[in-house]
Order: sequence, then C-alpha cells, then structure tokens
Amino acid sequence: MPDDRYWEIITRQMPLVTKEEQEKFKNATVTVIGCGGIGGQTIEMLARMGVGEIRLVDEDIFDYTNLNRQALSSVDTIGKDKSEVAAKKVKSINPYVKITRFSEHVDENNVKKIIGDSNLVIDALDNVLTRVIVSRFANEAKIPFVHGAVHGTLGQISVFLANTKSYEEMFALPSCGKDLTDDVLNELKNVTSGAPPVIGPVPNMVSCMQAMEAYKIITGIGKVTVAPKILTFDLLDLASFSIEEI
Repeated sequence: MPDDRYWEIITRQMPLVTKEEQEKFKNATVTVIGCGGIGGQTIEMLARMGVGEIRLVDEDIFDYTNLNRQALSSVDTIGKDKSEVAAKKVKSINPYVKITRFSEHVDENNVKKIIGDSNLVIDALDNVLTRVIVSRFANEAKIPFVHGAVHGTLGQISVFLANTKSYEEMFALPSCGKDLTDDVLNELKNVTSGAPPVIGPVPNMVSCMQAMEAYKIITGIGKVTVAPKILTFDLLDLASFSIEEI
C-alpha cells in the first residue's frame, strides 16, 4: 500500500499539527498494557491517530461480562485472546501500524522484554501490583507512564515522568521506597480487591484521554497532565471534571 494512504487516513487531524510533529508519532512505539476496558479504546485511538507501532499486552480472553464496556469485545470475540483481537482490529483500521503482541502476564521477569525501548507506556491495567512493576520499570528506563483508572462512574488520568513524583509516591502505596519482597507483593495484591463496578462510558472516556496524552507527549503539542497533577471526573456530575494536585 502506498505511503500516501497513511497521510490520507489522518488528513482531518493534520491542520492541528505540523508534518514533523506527526512524523514523531508515525515513528513512535507505544506499549499498551491491557486490551480490555481501558486498553481497547486506547488502542483504537492510537491506530486512528497514526502511531507507528503498538505493543499489545494481555493474557486474558473475552467473556460476556466484558460486553458492557470493552470496545473490542463482541459476541463473536467471546473466548478469543484479547491481544489477538486487538491486533486484528488495529490492522483493519490502519494497516501501517506495526503490531507486537504479548499474550502473557506482566511481572518483574518479563517487563523489560515486553516494554523494551518503547517511547511511551499506557497503563490500561486493573490492579495495583502490576502498575507498580510497570511504573518502576518505566521510571528507571525514563519512559513516560500514562496512568488511567476507573471505579464506578469515576475516572482519573495522570502522566508520570522520570523527574516527577512516582506512581507509588503519589498514591502513597505500601511498596513506596521498598524492595518488592513477598510481603510487599502481598500488601499490593490486597490493595486491589475484586472486580470494581464500572459503566461503559467511563473507561472509554479515560481511554480517549490517555491516547491524547500520549499524542501530546510524543508530538510535543499541548499541555500534558503531569504528576502530581491528576485529571479526575465523575460522569454522574459533569461539573466534577477537574485537575488537582496530590
């Protein structure tokens, strides 16, 4: 397929950026850890905005409980690998995006292999323990870590850089400043308990915001929500949208 088709796909956004800025995004590698509620829509937006490579990470398969919110899920994808479905969706949207896929759980042993030398990592996770592992690696490798989380009708987004407060510091986690011993790992596991309630628009709102934060960071346009600032909202109260500092 000729390269000019790439530029045709993103025609409508080009009045907002220079070609040089878009080239940065076209050459960037973004790792999205989680292809479900938050990750699905994030992945789709990155593809539609013309990112160069997406590293898709998820060990899970789709089930019926995903249908209320996960953009990549459908009755036809029940029982199928989330990262595989995500890869096919990306290629159906933008065949210029390179895909690297990992159908595995992220831990201390494989986090370096999975993230590699990505330009940016997006947190589409559903547990604190894995967030700590990923955010620590990202911080050490000086890779921007775009955090997003949801609960019920609440959402939050923040960006952690090498010179900002860390994810653990900002949320005063029990692991902060400690080695990840078995005792600390167990404490972190207890921070996340069970599947949180969630309604469809909330993770998808967080997804779109995370994708835009990634675009701003890589292209250099706009203001990024950098820690200790955090964008929060409650979709039951549209007046609740705010940027606070923790």
